Amino acid sequence: MAESPTHKWGQIIGSEFLEVAIAPLLRETAKRHALYLDVKGPRPARTGKKISWQDLYGNAHDLDFVFERGGTDDKLGDPVAFIETAWRRYTKHSRNKAQEIQGAVLPLVTTHQRYAPFIGVIVAGEWTGGAITQLHSLGFRVLYFSYDAIVKAFKTVGIDAGFDEDTPDDDCKKKIKAWERLGADVKAQLAKSLLDANTQDVKAFMEKLEKAVTRQIEVIRVLPLHGIAVEATTVEGAIETIEGYDETTPAAKPVARYEIQIKYNNGDSINAVYASKEDAIAFLRSFMPAVLPVNAVKKDE
Repeated sequence: MAESPTHKWGQIIGSEFLEVAIAPLLRETAKRHALYLDVKGPRPARTGKKISWQDLYGNAHDLDFVFERGGTDDKLGDPVAFIETAWRRYTKHSRNKAQEIQGAVLPLVTTHQRYAPFIGVIVAGEWTGGAITQLHSLGFRVLYFSYDAIVKAFKTVGIDAGFDEDTPDDDCKKKIKAWERLGADVKAQLAKSLLDANTQDVKAFMEKLEKAVTRQIEVIRVLPLHGIAVEATTVEGAIETIEGYDETTPAAKPVARYEIQIKYNNGDSINAVYASKEDAIAFLRSFMPAVLPVNAVKKDE
């Protein structure tokens, strides 16, 4: 079935335009901090043009932008930020889209929890407060451009971007052709108009991203736990165990496990538990500074 002009126009706003607007800001941040920014398109380090990462269970999740530490065109780095973009014309679809984003990103956060990656979403169009709140409650940083803000920005280049379910196909075809006729410089100016009209929100989002990718370790707590676990089938039994425990007795050996907590200066934290000394050391070594890649941003950008 052929794609309707109305649907295609919505795709242009929500994919092409939104990514054109935000990509330059993300590239600047990546370049400034020697990070690799992966965007849709060919890259020797992965197959195809899509950005796809696997979770713990081998499920693939497609993404819009990924910041990597130590990544190059030919090698995947450590993911320090996952950012999605999303457009919805009607509020009735926004909650489902929020759940879709949640399902795509959160499994990857769990998989790569040792990097405590920043998770952001840039949404545009008509979104309910409930959908936005849902994303915030799950740890997403949200940058929101309203439908009216999008329409107003397009007017600066002479395009009426507004549409609804009753808009004739011919009208949407005209909008599509008008967009396709715009040169790269005009599209850049259009993007600037949107960003300038939402300066404070854009600044707040980018500051949160920057704090996340530049965070520094504040303290590392290592707790070696000794002794043999004692199990109780009742709360009363557990209390009796604690009450009867002799704290003056030297700790039993060997170590049962190592609990590690890494706290950052931006409030983020990473918790890990390892049974062996070797695994605990390997985990901590993964946080030691690596040699910065020469091509920290994609060569063709």
